Amino acid sequence: MFSRIPKLKIKRDFFKGKAIIIAGARQTGKTTLAEEIIDEFELKTKYFNCDNPDERSLLSNKNLEFLKNIVGNAKIVFIDEGQKVPTIGQTLKLLVDHYGKTKQILVTGSSGFNLLYKTEETLTGRKIVYFLYPLSLEELHPDKDLLGAIKTMEQRLIFGGYPEIASLSSAEEKTNRLKQLASSYLYQDILEFQQVKNSSVILNLLKALAFQIGSEVSYVELGNLIGADKRTAERYVDLLEKNFIIFKLGPYFTNKRKEISKMKKIYFWDLGIRNTVINNLNFLENRNDVGLLWENFAVSERLKFQSYHRIYANNYFFRTYGGSEVDLVEEREGKLFGFEFKWSEKKREKAPAPWAKYPNSRYQLITPQKISGFIL
Repeated sequence: MFSRIPKLKIKRDFFKGKAIIIAGARQTGKTTLAEEIIDEFELKTKYFNCDNPDERSLLSNKNLEFLKNIVGNAKIVFIDEGQKVPTIGQTLKLLVDHYGKTKQILVTGSSGFNLLYKTEETLTGRKIVYFLYPLSLEELHPDKDLLGAIKTMEQRLIFGGYPEIASLSSAEEKTNRLKQLASSYLYQDILEFQQVKNSSVILNLLKALAFQIGSEVSYVELGNLIGADKRTAERYVDLLEKNFIIFKLGPYFTNKRKEISKMKKIYFWDLGIRNTVINNLNFLENRNDVGLLWENFAVSERLKFQSYHRIYANNYFFRTYGGSEVDLVEEREGKLFGFEFKWSEKKREKAPAPWAKYPNSRYQLITPQKISGFIL
């Protein structure tokens, strides 16, 4: 139902002698996108569903001759949920090196850590990676209709952008499906691959993070909330990030060494998941966190925009001890681009004085009325 932005880029990369990997959280539409692309080529395809143990075993610890036999004369080899194959890196290397540009290897994976880690060394120079996120505002409004985007903004802030959720018509349907998504199904890869046996710990951590979006997060405090030490809390946050549920922003410093030790801000890739985790799917008129929702939405949408349009930037936030802050800092092209997010513009905002002192710095206030060219 939705046209995904990476689709044309992925098609252009077919038959160039590299494995194509589509990574992203569960239910973001990776398999659907892959199947749409394959259908348009109208070529014989060998499909492996690695959720199925029997098909998974066909690709694990096998030599080239065996792989050639099972691939046969197919021109496209599609491996779905590739992270579940223990030797996926070696398998893909054998296939890519042998077939080159004569066959296309296409792989999807919902656990970015496992799939990308397993292929990092063996597929160096042999893969092209695309990330697929919950639907971006551009994908929901491909006509770039600002008024239409503003009218549906409340839906995005409450129910998020998972394709299935966006396709449902009623709030009740969206709520029920989000509750299923936000159960252990969404992060079952963490439970399955990362030896996290207690799903309640992950859920408690997600709740703690959901209440702190837009704030600097202390791993010590998080550990206390979930009954764990700082190191365990940090590890779990890292796993949630690698499985595309949350992402971190570090503080901007001219001294880059300081970035490592300072606290991070954490956001959710999808607000529907965030709101479901804290059991608050109320409409905006009955909420007191609208400003935080808008900030999370704007930051996550901007990072999707960067990814899909290949805008290469280092992303940070800026905050001084005196309380001056900039929500998002993009360091690119030798310049600093600062963005502040406000749900409503009551007066013209000026750049904070400490920020304005940086050479080559820019500053822009982003409200829902000012998203054209920024995320739309």
